[in-house]
Amino acid sequence: MHFRHGNRTEGTPPPDARSAAATAAAIAARLGSVTGSDRPGTQGPATENPGVEDPGTENPDHDPDLLREVLATAPVGVALLDDRLRWQYLNPAFTAVTGLRRADLLGRAAEATAFAGAVPALRRVLTDGHDREHATGGPDGAGSPVPPGLRVRYRPLRHAGRTTGVIVVVLDDPDPAREQLRELEQARARLALLNAAAERIGTTLDIGTTCAELAAFTVPALADLAVVDVLPPEAEPSRPGRPGSRRLHRAAVRAVPELDAACAELARPGESVRHREGSAAARSLASGVAVLADPGPQDACPAGAASLLVLPLIARGRLVGLLTLGRTAATPAFTPDEAALLGDLAARAATGIDNARSYTRSQGIALELQRALLSEPGNPHQNLALASRYLPSGSSTVVGGDWYETVRLPFGRTLLAMGDVMGHGVEAAVDMSHYRSALRDIAGMDLPPHRILRQLDHVISADDTARPATCLLALADPGRARWTLSSAGHLPPALITPEHPTELLHVPTGPPLGTGLGGYEQSTYPLDPRQTLLLYTDGLVERRHEDIDTSLARLAALRLPATGDLDELLDAVLHSLAPPPAPAAEDDIALLAARPKPR
Repeated sequence: MHFRHGNRTEGTPPPDARSAAATAAAIAARLGSVTGSDRPGTQGPATENPGVEDPGTENPDHDPDLLREVLATAPVGVALLDDRLRWQYLNPAFTAVTGLRRADLLGRAAEATAFAGAVPALRRVLTDGHDREHATGGPDGAGSPVPPGLRVRYRPLRHAGRTTGVIVVVLDDPDPAREQLRELEQARARLALLNAAAERIGTTLDIGTTCAELAAFTVPALADLAVVDVLPPEAEPSRPGRPGSRRLHRAAVRAVPELDAACAELARPGESVRHREGSAAARSLASGVAVLADPGPQDACPAGAASLLVLPLIARGRLVGLLTLGRTAATPAFTPDEAALLGDLAARAATGIDNARSYTRSQGIALELQRALLSEPGNPHQNLALASRYLPSGSSTVVGGDWYETVRLPFGRTLLAMGDVMGHGVEAAVDMSHYRSALRDIAGMDLPPHRILRQLDHVISADDTARPATCLLALADPGRARWTLSSAGHLPPALITPEHPTELLHVPTGPPLGTGLGGYEQSTYPLDPRQTLLLYTDGLVERRHEDIDTSLARLAALRLPATGDLDELLDAVLHSLAPPPAPAAEDDIALLAARPKPR
């Protein structure tokens, strides 16, 4: 009885029993004796044995097409070499188990391929006609390497009484020790790959950065080309295999220098893509599984790519994008083992991309909420030009407590307010909304700025749940040509004058609002139509581990454009004090610029 137990074969088979490898070798011998070659247009000599029909008859033993079909579906790797040890035939199982392509072997001499280490054994098979076995141990020769631990048997191919070549069979029972070693090496390589991916992919919650990190991780170490497509931010992820939108957002493209010129034909990051029906990408989207294929006319890939592997990016059971990898003809084609390994990498990266997508969506919602709460400042009188800007911080809590407001008062006056509620989050944004509403009500009483702050402090301090806030009020009175300023713990405003350094105006500073302490004062300054008053929150100037006086001195040292459009002035301020990515690093920034209009 012949049976299997684990990776071992126990028992002694009877003499007439044949393993799958022996059967495949016999079929290969028949194919070699009939055709003599796998190359088109090559026809070997017909059999000379008496009583045997010619190959063109109906005897299935001599039908080369039938023999090839049988070998093509056989689970055993089989190949043929001629008497000069050149590769003549490979069945699909042989290329799958060795990881080699037909182009790597067919027509080439054995010593010029990965089987160069087996050439002495092959020559002895041709000389004495006895079988030989060879265990692969890695890169045996030139060209693409062969996986270690494969037991390969070389059997003479005889025709008309002479040895005309060698049959190469990958045995169906590899050495258990080598097989276990190979599995351990694969597991170690997988863990090393995933650990490295965890360190280099998903370092931020930005989708573009995460996708670029994934592409950079795979090229050139794992592929010659990497393309990452993700669902648009507004699209809901769908379960793999379910119909849905096929429009994707190109997030990253990376290639080796040899493919740079050809990649110019591809969609660039930031563009929308829709993969054609029948392409490897479309099939992977439809099925939710990896697709290993040779590039076809329907595939949008650069010229020079000879092997494609498309991996769906699936996170938490939902499809969020595609990872397309390509290799040139100079690199070994992707193998099923590599597809499984890279599938693990794609799953790890998909989680990072999904986290970035979720964060981006929540950040967008929070920013829209902040802008809706802030809205645009109220309409000032026509004698005053205004411009405002709000930049959120880069913290996980996008909504903050920075706010500004304008209130139109009688006699051509406009009240400007800049405030900053302590803390971040929804609670700070809600308190900010309360401050603005209370300011509008109190300002309608037409009080001077320091009394407005006193009343506002009284109202807010009556609410035990309200957070303290700093606030700066500036009353523009063009009719009297003066600014009236009052501060509740806020930073001083900046006065920008043509051909002069920026001046920080001295304003008596009282306690923050909500403390109930009161004690606010005010000061006045001339209102010059050539000057611009800039109100801001601390996120513009403050830096961690830096004294506030140093921060304010940096603002005072600026020479800013005092003429021209106010929006250009705000751009210059942000560019000088908060160059990217600094504005998203520590705190929110709110700006409000005002300039009198000459009559």
